[in-house]
Amino acid sequence: MNQKQAILLVSFGTSYLDSKEKTIDRIFEKTREAFPDYRVYQAWSSKIIIKILRERNHIVIPTIEEAMAEILSDGIKQLIVQPTHFINGIENEVMEELVLQHGTEDMDISFGNPLLTSTKDQKAVLQAVIREFSHLPQDEALVYMGHGTTHHANAVYAALDYMLKDMGCPNFFMGTVEAYPDLDALIRQVSRTNARKVHLAPFMLVAGDHANHDMAGKQEDSWKSQFEAAGYEVECHLKGLGESEEIQDIYLEHLRNAME
Repeated sequence: MNQKQAILLVSFGTSYLDSKEKTIDRIFEKTREAFPDYRVYQAWSSKIIIKILRERNHIVIPTIEEAMAEILSDGIKQLIVQPTHFINGIENEVMEELVLQHGTEDMDISFGNPLLTSTKDQKAVLQAVIREFSHLPQDEALVYMGHGTTHHANAVYAALDYMLKDMGCPNFFMGTVEAYPDLDALIRQVSRTNARKVHLAPFMLVAGDHANHDMAGKQEDSWKSQFEAAGYEVECHLKGLGESEEIQDIYLEHLRNAME
């Protein structure tokens, strides 16, 4: 192992340990296996979630600042940062700024792309999710819940919805919990199909708070409750996209591209 070159994996984080193990932890393990010549570090950007895990589970995850301090202390000269973010939005921009602020002039720092950066990436991700739900009958719809953002990169979600239709899936829909396409738009779109049942799934790395509460929760304003109120039978799939081997491999491909 070259002690001077390293990889830093950066995730938002999750307080759901089961999902963490199947997604963030698995990507970390696969990165170490795929790049044995690199030291692999990790950091989470959500200090709230880091605090929850430390106090509740005695699990210590470094912040970006703490990880960079350790990387500097270890004498790393070449650093490749790979986010597990989905889009080139606010989270990713803040992460890059923090890493650069805490690096040094003589450190060679490069960044891998988020999951949905290129059209090729987007098609590969959608092909993976289409395969997973290819068994659905024609009178059932699949509705994906993305996160959404006020950043202009949010436009990718509408593009993904368009791509799903273009790839031969008229009953597959892409929405967001915090932006557009929103839940009202999704209910209108599904109403124009012959669907009698709706499948809800998170279009997020982990099945965390948004998936368990905003999507599958029992409260009146959850996606599940709203689709049921609109007259649909609803089935929720609490599985983060990060559990998919194909999705994990896209992150590894982005790492290889950053190394080149």
